Amino acid sequence: MKHNILKLGYLLLGLLAVLVIYLSYMQLYRGPALADNPYNRRYQEYEAQVRRGTIYDTKGAALAKSDYSQSKNRRVYPAGQNTAQIIGYINERYGRAGLESAYDRNLLGMEGADRFRNLLNRLLGREQLGGDVTLTLDSALQKLAMDLLGGRRGAVVLLDPRTGAVRVMASSPSYDPNRLEDIWPQLLQDPQAPLINRATQGAYPPGSTFKIITAAAALATDLSLAEKRFDCPGYLVVNGFKLDDTAAHGEVDLTRALAVSCNTTFAQLGLIAGAEGFQRAVKAFGLLQEPPVGIPARAGTMAAAGAMTPTELASSAIGQGEVLVSPLQMALSAAAIANRGIIMQPYLVDTVKDSLGTTVKQQVARTWLTATTPEIAEKIKAGMTSAVKNGTAQAAAVSGMQVAGKTGSAQNPQGQTHAWFIGFAPSDQPRLAVAVVLENAGSGGAVAAPVAGSLLAAAVAAGY
Repeated sequence: MKHNILKLGYLLLGLLAVLVIYLSYMQLYRGPALADNPYNRRYQEYEAQVRRGTIYDTKGAALAKSDYSQSKNRRVYPAGQNTAQIIGYINERYGRAGLESAYDRNLLGMEGADRFRNLLNRLLGREQLGGDVTLTLDSALQKLAMDLLGGRRGAVVLLDPRTGAVRVMASSPSYDPNRLEDIWPQLLQDPQAPLINRATQGAYPPGSTFKIITAAAALATDLSLAEKRFDCPGYLVVNGFKLDDTAAHGEVDLTRALAVSCNTTFAQLGLIAGAEGFQRAVKAFGLLQEPPVGIPARAGTMAAAGAMTPTELASSAIGQGEVLVSPLQMALSAAAIANRGIIMQPYLVDTVKDSLGTTVKQQVARTWLTATTPEIAEKIKAGMTSAVKNGTAQAAAVSGMQVAGKTGSAQNPQGQTHAWFIGFAPSDQPRLAVAVVLENAGSGGAVAAPVAGSLLAAAVAAGY
């Protein structure tokens, strides 16, 4: 009998130990993730008790605020569809997304001093308050970008290459978060996927915009290639595969090859760099990792170096093959050339303040990656400047300011080419870097470049 009781005791102790370990695991390891889950009902309870904070753009315009005019807390999004994929939403039925979700605890006063301040307010029966978040976005430029996209599928990113501050992150088509209850079923079934932020999560072949990466890879192998002259008869044969060019460009150096977007030259430069050298450059530009911008962002993809045949390498070198990237990644690649080879960490949130207006988080500009050397960046910049002066990117020109850029027309299985443009301005002292993609819209020079030029002109006029 004693022996059985002892065995039962051991069993109960064992079960108790397992329970303690499981609860500790849930509390210490899974707890934060579960607490921050956008479907956590606890946040809905807080919504009813706390005056949620406001999300502002860089100039103080409200992008998300709470309306109590009808004695019920209603979240309002003044910019509507223009910022939907960035700001996100909060909804009792459909959870929360975007920056509304990422900064929930700050907006609900659940962090730092606000946490204890609101506990006291609750005990004393006083109103509980959340903090505010200020972004780097300019809502006027964001609206212009959406207008320029004109409902077409695509995305625009505009950022400061010196700091990483994102001024525009537009994705089209979009949706109105103020009408989420009414339109949610249609959003889920819409084949154009308006819930997706194409700027950060889109996966596109970059076409000829990728030639700046190929140039960096080849010049890292041999800087003198910048002066080498290549003969372009209008095609290149690689292992029996004929890679056609847009024209027979004759003899060209790197600057002219970038200006006229010579496929033949860049396929050769990719082969010179080799699969490993090419992939090193791609990794150096951060294209195979998620940009740390503070909202979900897709890592780029390409064939592994070991699986990259000469044919695949030549195709990848001109932005085709298996290469897929996002507009944000290509904006950062342009920023690398603008900023002498340095990519600053991109960010959308500038400051976070508590309910008393005290700054609790202030973003500081910091280096993310060293993509290439200043010497190589300067060589590539010369070609991008030439492309806007007298090459494929002339439609991106802005009166009174020199723009540097690169166009792309990316082949894809869905039909007409994707129209691309990446660039920066002013080319001598860059303050703005941009990427534009329009899905199945045709030529980058004819379609994407004018969008970039209009946005750059407006940004400079606004003081950026």
